[in-house]
Amino acid sequence: MNRRTIVVANWKMNGNLNLVEEMSKRLNQVQLDESVDVIVCPSFPYLATMATKLTHKNVYLGAQNMNAQTKGAFTGEISTTMLQEFAVKYVILGHSERRSIYQETSVEIAQKVSAALNSGITPILCIGESADQRTAEQTETILAAQLQPVIDEIGIEKFNEVVIAYEPVWAIGTGKTASPEMAQATHQYIRQFLSANNTEIADKVPLLYGGSVNAQNCEALFAQPDIDGGLLGGASLKVDEFSQICSTVKGS
Repeated sequence: MNRRTIVVANWKMNGNLNLVEEMSKRLNQVQLDESVDVIVCPSFPYLATMATKLTHKNVYLGAQNMNAQTKGAFTGEISTTMLQEFAVKYVILGHSERRSIYQETSVEIAQKVSAALNSGITPILCIGESADQRTAEQTETILAAQLQPVIDEIGIEKFNEVVIAYEPVWAIGTGKTASPEMAQATHQYIRQFLSANNTEIADKVPLLYGGSVNAQNCEALFAQPDIDGGLLGGASLKVDEFSQICSTVKGS
């Protein structure tokens, strides 16, 4: 099964208008493999500006979060209808920082996934285990517990419109990266878990790896059979490195 390769830039609470200008200019000129898509997810204040500057046909705008409600008295929140006005095509949901710092539950994240799909925005569903959980050999249990509420909420058939990003929490921003073999084994488990519900759908879902991905390790990681790209944090803030990663990644 050929799946598109996806490279996602998650700027988190970083960046400025200068980075928006420099990154968009570089990405508009980058040479991408025909089956590679790039998604840039800046902080909310920069969505409007970035939306006017991205012109490459395979580079899309994404958001870092959203509320499951379409409107209402939710101070500080962002709705899908707001994102749609800026041509946002993707949204990161369930990132480990949202789960740990803001105590978002897997059920709440599943509701957000449903809301995104209903608005025509592709959710990038993040899952991953902590260092203690991996040491205790609970990785598969944790990933299953994060995936099942989403399956229960939207049904397995809707996963053909979902991107999954596996990010081991212990590798995010730490400089530690799962070996290509370790990452592949976990991605294979994720696909097998989905296959238990629907093999055809499981084969279609893009599975991304995240956690200290950079120009030095991306090719080895993305060459694994069940790794279809990456969700990048720190490296996505570096114009030269991120554009290099995008241009060297090969599609499926």
